[in-house]
Amino acid sequence: MQTQLRHELERANQELETAYEELQSANEELETTNEELQSTIEELETTNEELQSANEELETMNEELQSTNEELRSMNDQIQVRSEELRRVNAHLHSILGSLRSAVVVLNAELEVEVWSEKAQELWGLREGEVQGQPFLGLDIGLPVESLRDPIRDTLVSGRPHGIQVTLDGVNRRGRPLTCEITCTPLIDGPAPAGVILLMEEVPGGTAAEPSQG
Repeated sequence: MQTQLRHELERANQELETAYEELQSANEELETTNEELQSTIEELETTNEELQSANEELETMNEELQSTNEELRSMNDQIQVRSEELRRVNAHLHSILGSLRSAVVVLNAELEVEVWSEKAQELWGLREGEVQGQPFLGLDIGLPVESLRDPIRDTLVSGRPHGIQVTLDGVNRRGRPLTCEITCTPLIDGPAPAGVILLMEEVPGGTAAEPSQG
């Protein structure tokens, strides 16, 4: 009887030891799991901070983009207003040029055509869109424009307000010979001339003469 009890007690002790070892193993696994969870929590907190930082940067960028968009809208509104003003000014300018008896051609400092009045079109047969931005001295308009090189250059250099007059023979857009009187006056925009204004008028029955200074 005692032997049986001793065996049962030994078996019970072994079972307790086994259960204790399993408990310790489970406890170690829980500790490991807890450490992994803590590490995961720290990573999530870091990720959350990074996301918050990124979100703040995106909000700042969004505010900057909104501000830039508002500035662009304001600039676009101003450009539209200026464009309308420029359209009205150009229409007024063309109206004034159309009322003049002379054909008007305006050249910039590089001697490129900036303004070509309707009377210039009627006289030489070229539309403003065909000559605008083109070198004036290279145009084929039935007038020996190369003869105007020196008067134009002198006008640019001297800035003489009364201008220089030149009379040249040429051929109009209909192929009819004519004598044309050209007055070169400086386009004043600041301390030095910014270009040259050419006033062209047909002289009925005239004969071409040498350039004269007014």
